[in-house]
Amino acid sequence: MEVVIAALLMALMIYSHQLPLGDELVVVVPGPDGTVGTVVVERGGEKAVLNQAYAASRIVSGGAPQAQRLTDSQVRQEFGPLLMALPGRPKSFQLYFLEGNDEFTPESLVELEKMLAELRQRGAPDIVVIGHTDRVGTLKFNDRLSLQRAERVRAELVKLGINQARIEIAGRGERELLVPTADEIAEPRNRRVEISVR
Repeated sequence: MEVVIAALLMALMIYSHQLPLGDELVVVVPGPDGTVGTVVVERGGEKAVLNQAYAASRIVSGGAPQAQRLTDSQVRQEFGPLLMALPGRPKSFQLYFLEGNDEFTPESLVELEKMLAELRQRGAPDIVVIGHTDRVGTLKFNDRLSLQRAERVRAELVKLGINQARIEIAGRGERELLVPTADEIAEPRNRRVEISVR
């Protein structure tokens, strides 16, 4: 999700020493690109719609929601340790392969290094690796090849020190083409592995 909505209700109220138990504070925190979503806070028939960066709703002693606007520094002061503890944003990568095998294209070797650098900065990521093929070859061959490509990427990740149990792999063969083609058409953009890092 592009937007982090820090709807930090009960758990946050207990966490923050500045808010007495029973009080609530909900804050909309913008995503890295500045986009925000919308949160509606409702209590006792009263509601506050929060749809701007750092829009907040505070409920004190069970009363009605009181809309307010915080600054970035106020949010960081109030919730700094909690924000730092949030997992990194999901990130996606695509690696491409030479025709009929599990060898990376030269461009994908560069992308692989970028992906590995990103993973070195994450603590214990959960990773999903999905292999794909173009439509050259039989369905059975392409199913096997797509899984082989996913396994190749997993092996690279395990070499980096990532626990194999944290890496889920699957092969989709030619079922989810990036570029639709007729059968037996070689399309380099379909010979790929998609990696999602959470």
